[in-house]
Amino acid sequence: MATSVKMDDDTKSRLERLQAEIRLETGSRVTQQEILARLVERAIESKADLIDSFREERVPLAEADRERFHDEMVSSGVTTTEDDIDDILYG
Repeated sequence: MATSVKMDDDTKSRLERLQAEIRLETGSRVTQQEILARLVERAIESKADLIDSFREERVPLAEADRERFHDEMVSSGVTTTEDDIDDILYG
Protein backbone atom coordinates (compact mmCIF):
# COMPACT_ATOMS: atom_id res chain seq x y z
CA MET A 1 0.00 0.00 0.00
CA ALA A 2 1.54 3.30 -1.09
CA THR A 3 1.12 6.50 0.88
CA SER A 4 1.66 10.03 -0.37
CA VAL A 5 4.49 12.08 1.05
CA LYS A 6 4.18 15.85 0.85
CA MET A 7 7.33 17.79 0.00
CA ASP A 8 8.13 21.29 -1.16
CA ASP A 9 8.99 22.05 -4.77
CA ASP A 10 12.72 22.36 -4.07
CA THR A 11 12.88 18.92 -2.42
CA LYS A 12 10.81 17.38 -5.23
CA SER A 13 13.15 18.91 -7.81
CA ARG A 14 16.23 17.59 -6.01
CA LEU A 15 14.68 14.12 -5.83
CA GLU A 16 13.98 14.23 -9.56
CA ARG A 17 17.59 15.29 -10.27
CA LEU A 18 18.85 12.44 -8.10
CA GLN A 19 16.60 10.03 -9.98
CA ALA A 20 18.00 11.27 -13.31
CA GLU A 21 21.61 11.00 -12.08
CA ILE A 22 21.05 7.41 -10.94
CA ARG A 23 19.68 6.54 -14.37
CA LEU A 24 22.64 8.21 -16.14
CA GLU A 25 25.25 6.60 -13.89
CA THR A 26 23.76 3.10 -13.69
CA GLY A 27 21.57 2.82 -16.77
CA SER A 28 18.76 1.61 -14.50
CA ARG A 29 15.42 3.26 -14.05
CA VAL A 30 14.45 3.66 -10.42
CA THR A 31 11.31 5.12 -8.97
CA GLN A 32 11.28 7.95 -6.49
CA GLN A 33 9.70 5.51 -4.06
CA GLU A 34 12.72 3.20 -4.42
CA ILE A 35 15.08 6.11 -3.83
CA LEU A 36 13.22 7.21 -0.69
CA ALA A 37 13.13 3.63 0.62
CA ARG A 38 16.90 3.30 0.12
CA LEU A 39 17.54 6.67 1.80
CA VAL A 40 15.44 5.68 4.82
CA GLU A 41 17.21 2.32 5.02
CA ARG A 42 20.61 4.03 5.04
CA ALA A 43 19.46 6.69 7.50
CA ILE A 44 18.49 3.95 9.95
CA GLU A 45 22.02 2.57 9.71
CA SER A 46 23.36 5.95 10.85
CA LYS A 47 20.38 6.91 12.97
CA ALA A 48 22.38 8.90 15.52
CA ASP A 49 23.67 11.24 12.79
CA LEU A 50 20.17 11.76 11.46
CA ILE A 51 18.78 12.53 14.91
CA ASP A 52 21.64 14.90 15.65
CA SER A 53 20.92 16.80 12.44
CA PHE A 54 17.60 17.90 13.97
CA ARG A 55 19.10 19.17 17.23
CA GLU A 56 19.41 22.88 17.78
CA GLU A 57 22.86 24.20 18.48
CA ARG A 58 23.19 24.67 22.21
CA VAL A 59 25.59 27.57 22.03
CA PRO A 60 25.32 29.37 18.73
CA LEU A 61 28.51 31.34 18.22
CA ALA A 62 29.44 33.78 15.53
CA GLU A 63 32.56 32.89 13.57
CA ALA A 64 34.39 35.86 15.12
CA ASP A 65 33.60 34.54 18.63
CA ARG A 66 34.95 31.10 17.70
CA GLU A 67 38.14 32.61 16.32
CA ARG A 68 38.63 34.76 19.43
CA PHE A 69 38.20 31.66 21.62
CA HIS A 70 40.82 29.72 19.66
CA ASP A 71 43.19 32.69 19.49
CA GLU A 72 43.28 32.92 23.28
CA MET A 73 44.16 29.26 23.79
CA VAL A 74 47.71 28.70 24.94
CA SER A 75 49.83 25.61 25.28
CA SER A 76 50.77 24.58 28.80
CA GLY A 77 53.93 22.98 27.48
CA VAL A 78 52.87 19.60 28.87
CA THR A 79 52.11 16.73 26.52
CA THR A 80 49.03 14.75 27.56
CA THR A 81 48.59 11.20 26.31
CA GLU A 82 45.46 9.09 26.12
CA ASP A 83 46.79 7.05 29.05
CA ASP A 84 47.10 10.24 31.12
CA ILE A 85 43.48 11.10 30.37
CA ASP A 86 42.35 7.56 31.22
CA ASP A 87 44.23 7.72 34.54
CA ILE A 88 42.58 11.04 35.40
CA LEU A 89 39.09 9.93 34.41
CA TYR A 90 39.09 6.32 35.57
CA GLY A 91 41.77 6.27 38.25
